[in-house]
Amino acid sequence: MELSRVVTLGALAAGVALVGWIWLAAGQSGAGRPDAGMAQAGLLRPDDTELVSRGAEIYARACANCHGARLEGQPGWRTRRGLAPAHDETGHTWHHPDGMLLRVVREGTVRMGGAMPAFKGVLTEEEMLAVMSFIKSRWPRKVREAHDAINARAG
Repeated sequence: MELSRVVTLGALAAGVALVGWIWLAAGQSGAGRPDAGMAQAGLLRPDDTELVSRGAEIYARACANCHGARLEGQPGWRTRRGLAPAHDETGHTWHHPDGMLLRVVREGTVRMGGAMPAFKGVLTEEEMLAVMSFIKSRWPRKVREAHDAINARAG
């Protein structure tokens, strides 16, 4: 097997493990239950031009330094843990429902061994949703549709 394929599969496995860890941590804290204030699926509005424009401004100020001006992530993010991943269609962001994405932005990943700080208290919930709506607005139609299906399954 080619080294690049092994590295890619390893990075994918690490990403899946991190998501599982986030999911488990949320379940243990009660954050994953609807009665614990879990955000519902389908929160993003990538077709809302005003919200997306606002999200683009916030992203440029608060996120692009790590995740890249074009959503490309930090160089080497696929092979080195702790680097900011891409949020374009090549990344794994679209593989997760809106509620989980919002929770990661709100709480960060530091407590789980990642490097992303919590944005709770830095950005409002509406600002977080604006940024995530901007990100989703940049995905190709097929990726957006796949993400919508993930949200539908997450219910």
